[in-house]
Amino acid sequence: MQTINEILTSISGFLWGWPMIILLLGTHIFLTIRLRFPQRKIFTAIKLSVHRDKGSSGDVSQFGALATALAATIGTGNIIGVGTAVALGGPGAVLWCWLTGVFGIATKYSEGLLAIKYRVKTKDGRMLGGPMYALERGLGWKWLAVLFAFFTAIASFGIGNTVQANAISTLADTSWGIPTWVSGAVICALTAIVILGGVKSIARVCSALVPFMALFYVVGCIYILCVNHDFLWPAVKLICEDAFSLRAATGGATGTVIMLAARYGIARGLFSNESGLGSAPIVAAAAKTKNPVRQALVSSTGTFWDTVVICALTGIVIVSCIIADPNISANDGAKLTHLAFCHIPYIGAPLLSFGLLTFAFSTILGWSYYGERAVEYLSGKRWIIVYRVLYIVAVFAGSVVSLDLVWNLADCMNALMAIPNLISLLALNGIIVHETRKYLWRGRLDREMDDWEIQQMIDDNESE
Repeated sequence: MQTINEILTSISGFLWGWPMIILLLGTHIFLTIRLRFPQRKIFTAIKLSVHRDKGSSGDVSQFGALATALAATIGTGNIIGVGTAVALGGPGAVLWCWLTGVFGIATKYSEGLLAIKYRVKTKDGRMLGGPMYALERGLGWKWLAVLFAFFTAIASFGIGNTVQANAISTLADTSWGIPTWVSGAVICALTAIVILGGVKSIARVCSALVPFMALFYVVGCIYILCVNHDFLWPAVKLICEDAFSLRAATGGATGTVIMLAARYGIARGLFSNESGLGSAPIVAAAAKTKNPVRQALVSSTGTFWDTVVICALTGIVIVSCIIADPNISANDGAKLTHLAFCHIPYIGAPLLSFGLLTFAFSTILGWSYYGERAVEYLSGKRWIIVYRVLYIVAVFAGSVVSLDLVWNLADCMNALMAIPNLISLLALNGIIVHETRKYLWRGRLDREMDDWEIQQMIDDNESE
């Protein structure tokens, strides 16, 4: 097992090395320019995310699809991952992580558009979509679609399940002395209650949980920054200066500070927001929407909230706490995050615990849907109940066993998911541009929004 783990570690290091970083970030930048900076429409996208499309085809609301995607995306990477980036790449990694999120909005937009464009309707009226359908129906590459679905199904048991359950049980054990098997049983039961109800049950729970957990965490971070207000500007200044510093790295690291900051900041940003991974469009395809661009815009807000807001706040909190207390130092991301948050009395430690617990549990729910749709694509509905049972069992197993091997396997599967998805985005970029021109550049979407706001005013007046 140790030998297998070492092999997987080497493969993971290669797959998530500079070639993958360049491919992902390059796709982000290419699509940003090709689509004329769709980031400028982010506030329209936020408004659309709470707008109900009456009479549209789909299984869940646009907000329900977004909440489910955010549930899967906002995980321990937003907290521990940012700490890891700072520990390994220095404070400048926060800025590179943030920039990755800004450019990643274009990729998340493109994924959502293709998900709606190539989705299919089943005999029982459900909507199915995602990169596997874009690869099959848009490019005719069934073999690559099958590979993507296979990698997604395997990855759902790793990064989306066992590692998250392990994070919860470990936290419960170290913080409150709760045995891992007890917390594992509780998580297992809660997961079963939600996912056995299907996508509507998952979306309903995520729609209630995600806004609450994200708002609570953001408000908590803002409070910590208010407490550390004397160190806020120095932290921002240090992050910006360190991100572009050409001085040699210290502590045995090779290269310059800017190289380390860029490497770890970009890598953690890409891993956190999942733009380009191909996971979020699977649930975006189930949304009730009138055209591909509407849901594409809504999907793009996922990267905005995940990285541009939450990861940035976490990073500034950590760096400001390091400046406030020079004794806070660690090469381990989890330890650094823990030391930084616990620097703030009363609220620091509870906020960190709450964030880890809720973010990890929501990721378990969101990824269960991704894996289920991948399994259905590969073998049809008859294996869905088997997948759900195995997924629930894996939650308990992940809570009580060591997961070094699973972590490395999950990293490999995520990278292998990204490659087919990025191929579909680049090969079908002409379709993405055509749909964007049709609805967004020619003002059709703006006119629809104006009509919606007028109708809302009429409905409000009638209700009064």
